[in-house]
Amino acid sequence: MAGQRMLKFVSVERDMPEKRPPDLRREDFGEIYREFADAKAAEQSSRCSQCGVPYCQSHCPLHNNIPDWLRLTAEGRLQEAYEISQATNTFPEICGRICPQDRLCEGNCVIEQSGHGTVTIGAVEKYITDTAMEEGWVKPIRPEFERGESVAIIGSGPGGLAAADMLRRAGVQVTVYERHDRAGGLMTYGIPGFKLEKDVVMKRIAQLEDGGVEFVLNCNVGTDIAFDAIRGKHDAVLIATGVYKSRDLQAPGVGAS
Repeated sequence: MAGQRMLKFVSVERDMPEKRPPDLRREDFGEIYREFADAKAAEQSSRCSQCGVPYCQSHCPLHNNIPDWLRLTAEGRLQEAYEISQATNTFPEICGRICPQDRLCEGNCVIEQSGHGTVTIGAVEKYITDTAMEEGWVKPIRPEFERGESVAIIGSGPGGLAAADMLRRAGVQVTVYERHDRAGGLMTYGIPGFKLEKDVVMKRIAQLEDGGVEFVLNCNVGTDIAFDAIRGKHDAVLIATGVYKSRDLQAPGVGAS
């Protein structure tokens, strides 16, 4: 056990990244939590119990290989950890920030159920991909071969961008139509900066552009271009417009003057 890197939940307590002080946070819209340091990320990853049946993975909508990249992080093999994380998740740096981990992976962590406190999965996931971005491990998409088929995607939110990523990896020609002046949809215009800073989203969009995804911005389908025109230019169309209509708050006092 002396050389055991994992299963340290019995001796290492759960720890989250440090929060930025309130007097600094009120001056900007930056993210609340700071980044993990290398040693802290490895320490927190080493708390994973490496379950035979990982509930964190089975309760993740993407079925991310969480125990694998936690072990690799604990061993200092961060590039491999990123590759495992990216294999099942188009945007690990975004999911690490905004996923409701308390109800999904972390909420179903076995050591959480046993009273030791969950592994800080989301913070480690964010750390892995932010490090990958800084180190240049996140490369533009380069398909093994190019295909002649063309797909139009209407809407550049998380659904549309994930589809664009997978299609380009298969060599398909992709054009994304977006009515706003920036791509990202909900990630750009819906989630506040203190949860998800916009430069994080723009880096991923730049990676897609470098990989051959074409973005047509300020283009309202049905007004600036007809839907039939899009169908005529492409072999297939994916409608990924999302939901921009807000829901009314149902609470006492709503509508009071």
